[in-house]
Amino acid sequence: ICSDTGGSYRKLLVILLQGSREEEVDEDNIEKDAKDLYAAGEGKCGTDEEKFITILGNRSEEHLRRVFDAYKKISGSDIENSVKGETTGNLEDLMLAIVKCVRSVPGYFAEGLYKSMRRAGTDDKTLTRIMVSRSEVDMLDVRANFKKMYGQSLYSTIQEDTDGDYQKALLYLCGGKD
Repeated sequence: ICSDTGGSYRKLLVILLQGSREEEVDEDNIEKDAKDLYAAGEGKCGTDEEKFITILGNRSEEHLRRVFDAYKKISGSDIENSVKGETTGNLEDLMLAIVKCVRSVPGYFAEGLYKSMRRAGTDDKTLTRIMVSRSEVDMLDVRANFKKMYGQSLYSTIQEDTDGDYQKALLYLCGGKD
């Protein structure tokens, strides 16, 4: 990773790979972190990516959920909007993935599945990767999120978008109709 990436993107990837995320919620720092994120992004000209990297890369998931709520109260908008407005490219994609996973891991993968099948031509690589990796972890939750988010079952979407033995394998991994 260090040889293939650079800058802030590499720094955040390395922090995530080290797996040193805090485990507790620090009540005293929720408001401070929200204010720091605002000041590092929307509250200034330019972006202090370092502050985003430190907070998104190190705080516990529950702490971040509370920070995101506090951020919305301070700024009037979701943290996703700030990330989109303040960053670009791979760093933006990575930060948005962190935010989405903090909010809901099954929701993150449901969105990935939907995006892999929604256009003309299926992104088979993404579809297969998510179906295989989540099949024994949280597929029921992914299916429930998919139905809630898109108004149709994952099973029926796979049926509409794929065929043959590939379809049979994906439907087996899906685990049933909703």
